[in-house]
Amino acid sequence: MSSSPEGKPLDGVVVVALEQAVAAPLCSSRLADAGARVIKIERPEGDFARGYDSAVHGESSYFVWTNRGKESLVLNLRDDADKARLRELLASADVFIQNLAPGAAARLGFGSAALRARNPRLITCDISGYGESGPLHQLKAYDLLVQAESGLVAVSGAPGPWGRIGVSLCDITAGMNALIGIQQALLQRERTGHGSGVQVSLFDSAADLMAVPYLQTRYGGRAPERVGLRHPSIAPYGAFTCADGRELVLSIQNEREWASFCRVVLREEALCGDERFNSNGARTRHRDALEAAVQAVFSQLTYAQAVDRLSQAQTAYGAINSVDDLIAHPQLRTTPMTVHGETVQVPATPYRTEWDDAQFRQAPDLGEHGPLR
Repeated sequence: MSSSPEGKPLDGVVVVALEQAVAAPLCSSRLADAGARVIKIERPEGDFARGYDSAVHGESSYFVWTNRGKESLVLNLRDDADKARLRELLASADVFIQNLAPGAAARLGFGSAALRARNPRLITCDISGYGESGPLHQLKAYDLLVQAESGLVAVSGAPGPWGRIGVSLCDITAGMNALIGIQQALLQRERTGHGSGVQVSLFDSAADLMAVPYLQTRYGGRAPERVGLRHPSIAPYGAFTCADGRELVLSIQNEREWASFCRVVLREEALCGDERFNSNGARTRHRDALEAAVQAVFSQLTYAQAVDRLSQAQTAYGAINSVDDLIAHPQLRTTPMTVHGETVQVPATPYRTEWDDAQFRQAPDLGEHGPLR
């Protein structure tokens, strides 16, 4: 990777981020990747995400991931001098991001509407748990709580005890939605000359992820069940075990793929005409019989033999990998980054651009760019 000779799209853009945890830091880190100067405002004890773990040469994995390329300025916003310093920064900023508790920024004198009144070109982004209004908007909202409140937990995993989705999905989605909103606001400012306010909530972000189950339940009359690696609406779709004990997942999306799968993988072309299996709806209704027929074939094939047949049939499949398998995965792209003098490999940004850097910039030490009192 190398930077574009024309520079980066957000060169010269100044972002002030009164942020903590994951959602807002993820958003501002992507702005920093695109060339923005991001000034992270931390309380004297620091962003509490610094203490989530110490996995990366003593640093938190969360903090390393979401704070690369920023400046850290420690301010005590109960102190008048520090408040004045933040107002000074905001007077020349392009973007202000905050994800404090509901109403906290306004009580400190940094409400978004008031800031935009003083600086009409400023773009503000408020990230909250449940939005700016409504009967539950004051609830504390961490990722797991929103996974549960939004119904994500109710449609995820297998029957049995409830399970958390294994990554901070609501935080991540909210951060990416904030990034989209800010980028759109920057484009709008180019047209109008005026900044605008962006509001993002973890709950709205999770509800958007739940659009299909919501529509199925509200208008179809039936909520999807927790079906593990199966798909509630598509079959065959899920995990099968090979003769050597290795498992793989496969997905059939249409009738052409089903016919090829029957002919090449199962070598049971007659199944295509079986009235139990001749449409996706029929296959889903008769899922148990379908999966038994598929598993009977895979039980006689090694993993390598199954992959050969699946590849020949152009059937979509994947291995069930561990995190160690991901680390060694031939398709994994990583970008080096320095942490306490050591080079670590971080998953690359999920989009490639002409202005990608060969190395991520470091995450800042607490107060590295401003006084610790």
